Amino acid sequence: MASEAQPKVKLYWLERSRAQNILWLLEELGVPYELETFHRVNMLAPPELKKIHPLGKSPVISITPAGSTKPIILAESGFITQYLSEHFGQGTTMMPKRYKDGQEGKVGGETEEWLRWQYVLHYVEGSLMPMLLMAMILGALKGPKIPFFIRPITTMVVNQIFSRIVFPNAKAQLGFLEQQLATSGGDYLCGPNLTSADVLISFALIAAKDSFETFGTWEAGGPKALFPKVFAYIDRLETHPGYKQSVQKVKDIDSSLGIMFSANL
Repeated sequence: MASEAQPKVKLYWLERSRAQNILWLLEELGVPYELETFHRVNMLAPPELKKIHPLGKSPVISITPAGSTKPIILAESGFITQYLSEHFGQGTTMMPKRYKDGQEGKVGGETEEWLRWQYVLHYVEGSLMPMLLMAMILGALKGPKIPFFIRPITTMVVNQIFSRIVFPNAKAQLGFLEQQLATSGGDYLCGPNLTSADVLISFALIAAKDSFETFGTWEAGGPKALFPKVFAYIDRLETHPGYKQSVQKVKDIDSSLGIMFSANL
């Protein structure tokens, strides 16, 4: 494809957000793109983002097709990941082959790798992130911003919610990922190759890796001993050249922007 015929891609990147996943994905896909960064205001996305998408959240990307002046606005991490992988993933490992040879278009003809990939795109936002966001919000109710005279009460309530809901959920999530990694046939969730599903889940796991220990009372050795494949996988993602390149990309633009959550989950 000639350079002049390529669509124009722009990522609206918000500090300490899952937009980091999309930035890494664009780097892996080798897609030329423009990056516009935003700072949070009182921990929230700035109102300027609502000019891009009504919900004012990040990540958001715009894609202006070749020959057009009207951009396509895409929001929601899973949707963005799937769209970019399907349209720009040729020649990369970001999207596994969909059908087994001779089974094209048939029910049940999909490859195991593609089914895992498709599932993870929905799992990250539908199951994993809600639990982690709940933990982050609840954790803030025990923090220094809560008036000291009511903090013992909020702490007691939060600890009950953690023990009854968050901690069992976290153990189930980590156990599920441990099993997925044990059966994938490789170092990544879908198999031997890094896919956009791994990129999509990276921010959540990297941001939360040091906080799982605080979710409850673990068996001897803690979560790292119970789920060694998961934590080895997190280390693999965090040290991947593509991830490190995406982090450096933001630092080069604005060193004051943060990659991770401002507080532990």
